[in-house]
Amino acid sequence: MTVERYPESTIKKHLKVRKYAWPICIVGMLLVFGVIIFFYFSKYKHVSEGQFVGPNVCKKCHEKQYASWKKTRMANSFEVLRPGEKAQEKRMAGLDPDKDYTHDEICLRCHTTGYGLVGGFVSIEQTPEMAGVTCEACHGHGGTFVGTVMDLKNPTFKTSDARKAGLVYPPTENVCRMCHNAHSPFVGMDYKFDFKERVQLGTHEHYRLKYEHGQ
Repeated sequence: MTVERYPESTIKKHLKVRKYAWPICIVGMLLVFGVIIFFYFSKYKHVSEGQFVGPNVCKKCHEKQYASWKKTRMANSFEVLRPGEKAQEKRMAGLDPDKDYTHDEICLRCHTTGYGLVGGFVSIEQTPEMAGVTCEACHGHGGTFVGTVMDLKNPTFKTSDARKAGLVYPPTENVCRMCHNAHSPFVGMDYKFDFKERVQLGTHEHYRLKYEHGQ
């Protein structure tokens, strides 16, 4: 019986491969774990620092505005997504009036606040307070200025400072056009958004503030 011997060069080649196999595997595993961790933590990352805080936080200082806002169409825009609501309008738009759209990702982008972002709407079951077009949809997410520049301990803060921190005041036409555009199924491609008119119809009443904050 003869034992087959591999050439010495082949043996050295295999030993070299085995020598670097484990380090290569370890590096590969680390890269995979790194990618998984990156996507896990960045899934709902906002485009800027901070997060949404919710209308109940805004209410602490703006009770009258909050009460007025609660009665508006914007505050209750999520209800349109429920079965049977706005049936005629849905039929005209080619939508099924009996369908439940409350978990439709396309609809949630404009009928909720902060959908898919830090502190924003997740679902009506988990974050009911973020349903509808809330304060932060128009004024920017409060994580960068609420509790810092805007603070009950500092009621005489300057609006200019809050604006630098992320406050959107007054809301601009571009903010509204993010949802009030021809992509909405309820309007046609010839839709024209009248900012001056609409800003008077759907927003809350404006009351004189206790403290003057300047411009």
